[in-house]
Amino acid sequence: MHFLSQTFNYEHTWSHVVTGMWHKYPNPKCSHVVSIDVLDCSVDPETGIVRTERILGCKQKAPTWIVKLFGGSDDAFVREISFIDPATKHCSITSENLSLSQFATCLERIHYTPSPVSPLQTHFLQTAEIQARMNLWRTASDGLEKWLAQRFEQNAQLGKAAFTEVLRRLEEGRQTLPA
Repeated sequence: MHFLSQTFNYEHTWSHVVTGMWHKYPNPKCSHVVSIDVLDCSVDPETGIVRTERILGCKQKAPTWIVKLFGGSDDAFVREISFIDPATKHCSITSENLSLSQFATCLERIHYTPSPVSPLQTHFLQTAEIQARMNLWRTASDGLEKWLAQRFEQNAQLGKAAFTEVLRRLEEGRQTLPA
């Protein structure tokens, strides 16, 4: 099993970052995400917590040995569930692959909270657990986990750059609106 983690602060308020979440895709910097389908969106009338469930469609090339060994295609689907609590200013997102999950899983967790350093910053914490599910072929299992971890790290960096650009564009748009 591989564990990955990264943390940093966005130079934007929590409400701005959470608003930006809904504008992240489509994005030329994250062209592997080709579709987003909202399955459910609800607000708890007592707590005000917004729960959203989406399916993200992705298209990425897999190494030939993975396709030959496990089958599949370049198309993959990810289930994402988010909870936004405006009262506590906490946003959590959990994502897990649906495609080829009988062979490997990637469980990603993201948390956005106001930075303890400045109310004008948002703390970002991202973790991922990647696990191959093939007990018989340890070598193949290790290779698959390593490739998935590398792909996750590449996509995380693309996602950070893409989201930073989205936040910048939203900020520029906000500044050009008439008062």
